[in-house]
Amino acid sequence: MINGREAARGPVVTYGAIGLCCLIFVIGPLSGLNAVYGTGDFLLAAQSGYFERWGVIPSELLSGAPGALLTPLTALFVHGSWLHLLGNMLFLFVFGVMAEERMGRVQFALFYVGCGYLALVVYAVAHAGSDQTLVGASGAISAVLGAFLFLFPRARVTSLFPFLLFLPLRFPAWIVLIFWFVLQWLAARSAGSGPGVAYLAHVAGFCAGFLYAWGRSRRTTRVRTSAPPATEGESQP
Repeated sequence: MINGREAARGPVVTYGAIGLCCLIFVIGPLSGLNAVYGTGDFLLAAQSGYFERWGVIPSELLSGAPGALLTPLTALFVHGSWLHLLGNMLFLFVFGVMAEERMGRVQFALFYVGCGYLALVVYAVAHAGSDQTLVGASGAISAVLGAFLFLFPRARVTSLFPFLLFLPLRFPAWIVLIFWFVLQWLAARSAGSGPGVAYLAHVAGFCAGFLYAWGRSRRTTRVRTSAPPATEGESQP
């Protein structure tokens, strides 16, 4: 539960993460809006160096290269294109607000960063010899989706399904999210270690988020059932 003051401030962490990701992208070399990076070959060199500095390179992460252990944190706020950024931020906005309100700001922030870090590490372990750079908040956002599935399975969300001619239809969250997870799982099984979408990070993040929400619920239940009964003049929360 969250207190009234925290609820009045709204989902600060969700909005803050969205704002930070957008700001970092706009001032970076991938947006095309910052003239300081130049054009042509200069811009391409800046983009390559940007990914190598702030993204996760599995082979370096697992070798313990200096500074590599921090890259799963920095990579959470770096995106490779406008489409990558906008897609991730839309998912975070739709599902993050309610998840943060249920967990509380501090716990949600730790959950978001921790699960996002774990998702990237899992991908790196599975592709230990890869030199391909991995960036994006997808692992952390996938964790939010997993937690949302446990916390709000019956909430209705608007979705666009290709085989339904992209008509905006509202479905229970459990249908949408399980369908999404199955697609990620199938894609992860068929994807290689080359450039592309890190589907395994999505799967790992989703599982971590669902298990975290489940474990958190069990802890809360144990605390409530183990609390002493209220006596006269006292009230239970």
